Amino acid sequence: MLSSYKRLFAIPGGWRFSFAGFILRMPISMLYIAIVLFVVSETDSYALAGALSMFASVVLAIATPLWSRAADQFGQNRILSITAPIHIIFLGLFVYLVKSDAPTWSWFLAAMIFEGFVIGSGQMVRRRWIHAIGEDRKLIDTAYSFEAMVDEIVFTSGPVIATIFASMFFPAAAIFAAMGFLAVGAVLFLLQRKTQPPAHPKEVGDDRSLLIKDRFIRALFIPMMMVGAFFSSTGLVIVGYSDEYGVREYSGLFIAIWSLSSGISAFISGTIHWKLNEAKRFIRSLIALMLLTIPIFLSAQLFQGNLWIMAVVLFFNGLAIAPLLTAGLAVAERSVSEKRTTEVLAWAIAALNLGGAIPTALTGYIIDTYGPSVAFIIPVGCMAISLLSLLPYLSVWQKKSAEIPA
Repeated sequence: MLSSYKRLFAIPGGWRFSFAGFILRMPISMLYIAIVLFVVSETDSYALAGALSMFASVVLAIATPLWSRAADQFGQNRILSITAPIHIIFLGLFVYLVKSDAPTWSWFLAAMIFEGFVIGSGQMVRRRWIHAIGEDRKLIDTAYSFEAMVDEIVFTSGPVIATIFASMFFPAAAIFAAMGFLAVGAVLFLLQRKTQPPAHPKEVGDDRSLLIKDRFIRALFIPMMMVGAFFSSTGLVIVGYSDEYGVREYSGLFIAIWSLSSGISAFISGTIHWKLNEAKRFIRSLIALMLLTIPIFLSAQLFQGNLWIMAVVLFFNGLAIAPLLTAGLAVAERSVSEKRTTEVLAWAIAALNLGGAIPTALTGYIIDTYGPSVAFIIPVGCMAISLLSLLPYLSVWQKKSAEIPA
């Protein structure tokens, strides 16, 4: 069972750039909660903190594909050496502006700049695996699964680390910790010169239009965006549901159980030699996640306050997450030439980030007005829309599903 992972980490330099990418990825999971904790401590306004976080998420979703496009064209190290310092500088400026009670518009301007200078480390790491592995699709699937497992570790531990720093030291400490991870991760990643994929400068006749204009990329972007909306709405409702029954401190445990099961499925998925191609796996995983989301809503309605049952249904729901994300990224990568791999992976990940910003206001309103048990309908709705969004592009998906798996 472990032979696939042994082969993966036998690749020269593989574990080094993967570890560097893990450190570089940590700020992504820390900054949302870090900004909220810091701004609330300074202004006592959750509305302002939420608006800043949502604004930052939207900017991030727009910026990362553009920087990833540049990384394909000019090289990962060259672009990272530009974006990382500017990101760190303007994060520090943001803290200064908030602490000095500068005009609120200046906070948003700083947020626009520091989130506007982010090249996603997740897609850079995956691109390096593809370059290092070559044509072995089975091993590439293992790499995708492994990085999905790393993502679960990042997004489970990041908010916890941010909260600990903010509570043990001072509110801005969580942001400074994120800056530290970014600085160390960037240096470690830049040192991995031997495994850097080659740059692909624009040549005469190359199509360099934005990939989102491609019909299939749009066909993938919309369901992935609604999956991102499902993630954020579920996390928010879990916190509200735990709070309703007086165990808000356990909300992190429930989210950890949810993430743990996804990590388990990611690990197992990496050992399987799939007979289905990536498009079929994505559609079937999407259906599975939809079906496994319904029990979360039903358990909240039929077994109100039974946290054990909620933990169980969250665990089973999480099992469908990693296979979906792995298949989604794989089908995205196979849909473009090698010259644009980092960019297309960035569009898929940006869809998740953008989707995460969509349902927060509505979910919060339903929690406040009707209670968190009712608000579990939002994740179900997000997954239903994700499935329905396949219909306008059914011919595209049928064509992709008919392709012979590599």
